[in-house]
Amino acid sequence: MKNDILANAPVAERFRGYLPVVIDVETGGFNANTDALLEISAVMLSINAHGSWFIDEAITRYINPFKGANLDKAAMEFTGIDPEHPFRKQISVSEKEALQDVFKLVRQKMKDHGCKRAILVGHNAAFDMGFLNAAVARTDIKRNPFHPFSTFDTVTLAGLAYGQTVLSRSVEAAGLSWNSSEAHSAIYDAQKTAELFCSVVNIWNGKQKG
Repeated sequence: MKNDILANAPVAERFRGYLPVVIDVETGGFNANTDALLEISAVMLSINAHGSWFIDEAITRYINPFKGANLDKAAMEFTGIDPEHPFRKQISVSEKEALQDVFKLVRQKMKDHGCKRAILVGHNAAFDMGFLNAAVARTDIKRNPFHPFSTFDTVTLAGLAYGQTVLSRSVEAAGLSWNSSEAHSAIYDAQKTAELFCSVVNIWNGKQKG
């Protein structure tokens, strides 16, 4: 299957050699330098033999707040995350371990598709990029596979394609399902953002071919 994908519709030829990777983070506030990074999810994308984008693989890590991290009460109530929950504490890892796990998968997918770098796809992508870059700086990780400032923002893409900018409304306008009870977890929001991105790009590809 992998060889068919590479032979018929190489990812590396679509976005200047960049691999689009959907990232969503859940945090303890809005300040990337002071507020905790609590969850990160990355959804890998690929292209089938017909040139349509689809979700390939995903990874999620729950993260222990870094030392001295701020946890804003309003933000915690909004996401419903409890960093002290016993189950969560059992599975949470450090920022550095979380990023290393995500970056390892991203680099493997870059290698599989012959891409030179990854590019972050996000809904309000600047927010996710800010927290990602701040965590990279805090943990002193030397090899960040993502472009340091360029992104694909599904807010803009959905506004163009569907006339909506809120994630839930954009997803529904694209004819996709949305479950409010599952929202505000990194993996759910990342998967829905990935579905939205694929929907917009596949529509564009269809119009170009037509």
